[in-house]
Amino acid sequence: MKCNILIYISIISIFGIACNNNTMKNKSYSYLALGDSYTIGQSIPTKESFPIQLANSLKQNNISISEPQIIAKTGWTTDELSIGIDTSKVLDQYDLVTLLIGVNNQYRGRSIENYRKEFNQLLNKSIKFAGNDQNKVIVISIPDWSVTPFAKERDAATISKEIEVFNTVNLEESTKLGVQYVNITDISRKTKTDSTLLAEDGLHPSAKMYALWVQEILPKALSILTKEE
Repeated sequence: MKCNILIYISIISIFGIACNNNTMKNKSYSYLALGDSYTIGQSIPTKESFPIQLANSLKQNNISISEPQIIAKTGWTTDELSIGIDTSKVLDQYDLVTLLIGVNNQYRGRSIENYRKEFNQLLNKSIKFAGNDQNKVIVISIPDWSVTPFAKERDAATISKEIEVFNTVNLEESTKLGVQYVNITDISRKTKTDSTLLAEDGLHPSAKMYALWVQEILPKALSILTKEE
């Protein structure tokens, strides 16, 4: 009798483990993408933006992920993104958060001190959205638009230097808080010799460039989500 009970308990235990593993594999992860025109995919179909391409790449790697929630708008600076977040309907927690912001701070001539303060605030919001797990947050560097046709009548050297300074700040703040960081700025500079990496507006990335970004972001996103399983 005791033997039969032990066998029965063992079967239940094995069945329970199998069910738990199956549940974990079937979990649909959530993704929040915060940013500006580079996040919404200005001048190209939304389905070709980097958050959507990233989600599709994760699915191709057997990761079940829901449609990304994107809080971003063309022209947004750090403070405008913060307001956009506060006025949007959001979940309490996400499994993955990306943050790309700052080009419009540079474009409008806002101070680097102001950027550091407001970027840090956004970074803390991002970590909170990630369940206070900084490892689930990926910061993406600001692209260098100085090499695009849009900048041909401007001081390209100054723009590039300023972008570098802004990226130094967001890297420093990211490092302090221990979030993940992906540098796509060098990829953005390839538009100088490859026009296919640009959208028709001559400023924003094409789907082809976003695909190159995703190649850099995907390993970190996979690492984050596979740890959840």
